[in-house]
Amino acid sequence: MILNILETNLSSKEHAEAFIQLLDTYARDPMGGAHPLSDYVRQNLVQQMRLRQDAVVVMAFMDSTAVGLINCFEGFSTFSCKPILNIHDVIVVPEFRGQGISLQMLERVEQVGLMRGCCKLTLEVLDNNFIAKALYKKFGFSDYQLDPEYGNALFWEKKL
Repeated sequence: MILNILETNLSSKEHAEAFIQLLDTYARDPMGGAHPLSDYVRQNLVQQMRLRQDAVVVMAFMDSTAVGLINCFEGFSTFSCKPILNIHDVIVVPEFRGQGISLQMLERVEQVGLMRGCCKLTLEVLDNNFIAKALYKKFGFSDYQLDPEYGNALFWEKKL
């Protein structure tokens, strides 16, 4: 079996279908919220993603089977005056976990970030997702802080 890691072309029917399938797999997982994608998301997400110039989608295919996905969105660092690439979703389908696919997808994301002139990669991870945290630390991620006296940055949300 041959693993292929690539930036996704959501204009491709094959990639678009794999994108929704992989994201739905993630959404159904407890680490993704444990709920399937809504019909609205299934019907509209590919089109909306295609409109976004700030989106980067990396997928892993084992031969012709889609087995992994990372969605990223470009932000901007005012302190560095450069773009930031935020990793928003990471999924490897359960039967392909433990084979280093996430690490290879992260390497591809890092390459894209460097090509875009980004100053850093960012992500959020659930506190009890020990496997993902170990992977991210192995890849070089760490807690974010400006000054240790003030502690680590926290990721908060306010739903609209």
